Amino acid sequence: MIIGLTGGIASGKSTVGSMLSELGAKLVDADKVAREVVLPGEPALEAIASLFGQAVLQEDGTLNRAALGGIVFQDPEALAKLEGITHPAIREEMWERMHTYAEEEPGALIIGDVPLLYEKGQQEQYEGVLVVYVPAAQQVERLMKRNDMPQEEARRRVSLQLDIEEKRRRADWVIDNSGTLEETRQQVKAFWQRWQAGAL
Repeated sequence: MIIGLTGGIASGKSTVGSMLSELGAKLVDADKVAREVVLPGEPALEAIASLFGQAVLQEDGTLNRAALGGIVFQDPEALAKLEGITHPAIREEMWERMHTYAEEEPGALIIGDVPLLYEKGQQEQYEGVLVVYVPAAQQVERLMKRNDMPQEEARRRVSLQLDIEEKRRRADWVIDNSGTLEETRQQVKAFWQRWQAGAL
C-alpha cells in the first residue's frame, strides 16, 4: 500500500514519518529527494545551470543555493521555471523508489512524505493521505521557536500553504500532533496496528 504523508509547516510531519519508519514503514522523503536530484551529474542540475548560468554553481560544481535563491525568490517567473525542472525530477525519483520498495516487499506500507501534496494536486496518486495536524496558531508558535523567526514572518509562511483545517478535512487519516510527543506516538502506533490488521 502506498500512501501520502503531509501536513502544514512545523506540524511535525517529519517526526511522524520517523515514528512510522521505526515501526517498519518504508519512507520516501520529498525534501531529501529534492536535495539529491540537484547533485553534480544529475540532469536537473545541468538544466538549472544552463537556464540560470554558471553563477548558480559553486567552484566544486555543486548547487549554490544562496545564489539560486537570490534569483528565484525575487522573480515568480524564474521560480516557476525552476520548479518546472525540479518538481518532475523529484516526483519521478520518488515514484521509482516507492515502486522499487513495493516490488521488493509487496506487503509493506510505503509512505511518500510530500510537504505540498494537496497544493500540487498529488493526492490522487496515492491510495490515501495521512495528515499530521496542529492548529494554525500552534504552527506559528512552533515555527517562531524552531527558526527563531518573528511572528509576522511565521504567519506569512503558514499562510502560503493550504489551510491546515482544509488539509485535515480532506485527509483519509489524521494524526493530531498538538499534544505531547507520547500522545502522538500512541496515535501513530494505533494507525500502524490498524494497517497491520487490514483496517485502514
